[in-house]
Amino acid sequence: MVQALKSKGVSKIGAAGFCWGAKAVIELAKITDVQAAAILHPSFVTVDDIKGVKVPLAIFSAELDKQYPPKLLKEFDEILQSNKVDRRVKMFPKCSHGWTLRYNASDPAAVSRANEAHKEMLNWFTKHIK
Repeated sequence: MVQALKSKGVSKIGAAGFCWGAKAVIELAKITDVQAAAILHPSFVTVDDIKGVKVPLAIFSAELDKQYPPKLLKEFDEILQSNKVDRRVKMFPKCSHGWTLRYNASDPAAVSRANEAHKEMLNWFTKHIK
């Protein structure tokens, strides 16, 4: 897909991965097929995956997601920092895994938290995809 975009003249690409899509985005970020990446409530992303990231990466996680506790996110952040990769690692309070996509649209707090994550992701891409 990246090559198809490039064949159409697209020169800068950002990739976002939600849940299991985060793993695919991390693979793109390791081989620099994209200029920036963002992952939201990731699944299947390991410490070794993060060690290979070469492009700016934003990680947005949920406080109540037991798969990615604060200690692991801190480790991700430290790895990216030591590799001199621009990064943004943020844990959203009072959120569960999937909060950016699977939320109750009639709950103003849930809508607000999802919108905040989406806005931060767009700001990340605006910063890195010029």
